[in-house]
Amino acid sequence: MRAYYSSNVDVFRQTGADAIIGTLASSSGPNVTQQKEAWKEEIDILKEEMAALGAGHIFLEFTIPRMGKRADAILVFSGTIFVMEFKVGEGTYRTADKEQCEDYALDMRNFHEGSHGVPVAPILVATDAPPYDNDYGMHADGFIKTVQVGRDGLGKAIVEIARKYGRIAPFDVNKWEASKYKPTPTIIEAARALYAGHSVEDITRSESGAENLTKTTGTVRSIIDESRRLGRKSICFVTGVPGSGKTLAGLNLTSKNQDQTRAKHAVFLSGNGPLIHVLQEALAQDRVSTNKLKRRQDPSRPKVTKKCALRETRVLIQSIGDFLAEGIKNQSAPHERIVVFDEAQRAWDHKEMDRFMTKKQAEARGISQPEFLIEVMERHSGWAAIVCLVGGGQEINHNEAGLPEWFSAVRRRHADWDVYLSENITDDEYVQGSSVEGMLGGLGVNYRPELHLATSIRSFRSGLVSKFVKSVLDLDSGSAKRALERMDGYEVVLTRDFVRAKEWLKERAHGSERYGIVAAAKSYRLKPYGIYVELAIDAAHWFLKPPSDPRSSCSLEYAATEFKIQGLELDWACVAWDADFRHIGERWQYKEFRGDKWTNIAKDHKMKYLKNAYRVLLTRARQGMVIFVPEGDPDDDTRKSGFYDGTYCYLKDMGIRLLPPHAKHI
Repeated sequence: MRAYYSSNVDVFRQTGADAIIGTLASSSGPNVTQQKEAWKEEIDILKEEMAALGAGHIFLEFTIPRMGKRADAILVFSGTIFVMEFKVGEGTYRTADKEQCEDYALDMRNFHEGSHGVPVAPILVATDAPPYDNDYGMHADGFIKTVQVGRDGLGKAIVEIARKYGRIAPFDVNKWEASKYKPTPTIIEAARALYAGHSVEDITRSESGAENLTKTTGTVRSIIDESRRLGRKSICFVTGVPGSGKTLAGLNLTSKNQDQTRAKHAVFLSGNGPLIHVLQEALAQDRVSTNKLKRRQDPSRPKVTKKCALRETRVLIQSIGDFLAEGIKNQSAPHERIVVFDEAQRAWDHKEMDRFMTKKQAEARGISQPEFLIEVMERHSGWAAIVCLVGGGQEINHNEAGLPEWFSAVRRRHADWDVYLSENITDDEYVQGSSVEGMLGGLGVNYRPELHLATSIRSFRSGLVSKFVKSVLDLDSGSAKRALERMDGYEVVLTRDFVRAKEWLKERAHGSERYGIVAAAKSYRLKPYGIYVELAIDAAHWFLKPPSDPRSSCSLEYAATEFKIQGLELDWACVAWDADFRHIGERWQYKEFRGDKWTNIAKDHKMKYLKNAYRVLLTRARQGMVIFVPEGDPDDDTRKSGFYDGTYCYLKDMGIRLLPPHAKHI
């Protein structure tokens, strides 16, 4: 059962509160004394306010799987889903409480199949708050505005919403309750849920690419188990398109292998500093807040400080640099038997690794980061495993060795390691023009098709976003147009009005959904619009702070570059497109702004980095994006209209919808 208590409204009103509370308590576990008091008041209000309905079905403590939480009450009435959040004893309508209620309603609307196309109304009940002047309106995207009521306004709100948005057609409540729930968490939500003990199967969708994700995690788990059983060392490559769940698979594997006895202990590594920082901070915050809630129920429980929580999360998630620094300092085998390396294609080549060695006052040895990591894990007697999570077309910086170096490292000194990968490793986005035969020759390769994630689950509204972006960047406008036409639910709009672009983001986002501005790291001529890519942002603040904080992505005061946002995501994004990557004629022109003028980029690897930067930016949004292409300025030689017009026309001609100007801008 998804709810602790379920009943039609008539039976609910005739049943004693103590009996209902007993049912709720039996499913909740111990230490619910304070919760029982809140339930009693909630039940009394519901009985009183629903007296005039004469129909409907009530659910109490309804599971919201993606968030690992429960909605206080859900009422199905007049073909409408009412999601209610009670704040017993609260005398004000707090923004955080409103967001929580909206988040629950959005989860039902987006991920619960039975609620698709059905009106979903969030209602916040602050029992001691004064009456609120609700307009019972609806947002432009069809999401009903959150209604806020005190102790006496719930019944009126239900009737009014049902009158405006309800449906006369019969509604099968049992079928609705039994329908599938297919959540798609953000990487931050997923990390929190996994850290709290949920499995990847609990928090992800069960079809298409997400089903592939479950198979992939199972295959990697079986490879590790076999390596352990046979006393072998193995290296496993998991490839996938942007947003396909590679990081999620790695976090799941790591969280399920936390064995301090060293029998089967795992660590999640990444060279992506912002990703590491955001995940460590998010998990620590969640650990502290969860501890506070538990201490209210059991004051004898030890207090968890933020410093202590961060120390715990840094055991699970670490910087690859910190891990290797310890490997330089300590020549014994590491504590971990399993290493999960996210974005392994970005591992350092020997030049960057030599610089790192010198910085750590160690001898520069002319070996790459992949080679040194394998060497560190080779120190184990018996089995060990390295799991490399590899994104195609994701290299965005100099001195990144790429996937071919991993195979060279194994072949040169560790040919006895077992190598596992999928046949998709031959795609040029992974091998970067290298000969596959030469790259894999002499290795004990084991092919597993499940080790490739071909479908994006980041953009839960459509799995075609990565295909659309790839086609745009590859100048295949026909394929891009076909993908765009099939991307039902995922919005892509185009504008030359930056103010309107920001308005669009705010109009689309509800609850705690994240939105923000992203731009390439060298988009220096976006400054006239207030986009300063040189300004450093704190990724944890940008991704975790509320909209009221100027450091938050939602304040729209700071833009994140590809280096800050790779591996992370937003619900809604504004992609600001500068003249560094411009469409002229039938091809892309690659430019770099130096001093007071644009110069051509001639080196192949720099062109690849720039193209990949836009690949990263265009695949960050889960629900939709607005692409802002400036109009330019004929009086500014660094921002000529011709620098931007070709890109705008190229995107417009493939069918991207133009964002209508706001009425006040006409």
